[in-house]
Amino acid sequence: MRCVGLPLLLPLVLLAALLGGEAAADAVTCGSVLKLLNTRHSVRLHSHEVKYGSGSGQQSVTGVDAPDDANSYWRIRGKSDGSCQRGAAVKCGQAIRLTHVNTGKNLHTHHFASPLSNNQEVSAFGDDGEGDDLDIWTVQCSGTYWERDDAVRFKHMGTEVFLSITGEQYGHPIRGQREVHGMSTPNHHNYWKAMEGVFIKPSVESAKHDEL
Repeated sequence: MRCVGLPLLLPLVLLAALLGGEAAADAVTCGSVLKLLNTRHSVRLHSHEVKYGSGSGQQSVTGVDAPDDANSYWRIRGKSDGSCQRGAAVKCGQAIRLTHVNTGKNLHTHHFASPLSNNQEVSAFGDDGEGDDLDIWTVQCSGTYWERDDAVRFKHMGTEVFLSITGEQYGHPIRGQREVHGMSTPNHHNYWKAMEGVFIKPSVESAKHDEL
């Protein structure tokens, strides 16, 4: 039996492979260090060695206006060690951890009320990147991979809330910083976009330096 369609099919397969490789090159990858911008409120996800005065008493997580604040860098890691190979594109629906670079604590949420909005408290928890199962979030996006230009949501695996900001501002000692919390419904307050950072290339050890 003669396969007359094969010569026409092969260029299409090669084209699809090339396009797929290009898409992966523009994806956020495991091991990358980046800042996350809340697209509704134009503030970056931030943490620092300031503990909540209520709720869990753990390290606070806020949103800041300044694009150059060194305490706004987070490292993309897998649900467990080895589950997110360095340089591999993060898939939509994948479970990840976000580890705060300067303090080594993971983005975390649990059943405590947030101090300003009375939503669910979001904190930074653990030591040297190791915390517990409440540090795990899934990336919600529309394609195959988390693309750098996409606005995505982070849904908490343990409590099913979305990482959100609704605009409440703190006073002393972190005046002007916004409350970060978990909300039970997807809405325009919980979209985030990858911003400044070092993006590890897929299957390559070199990195693209945008700011850090």
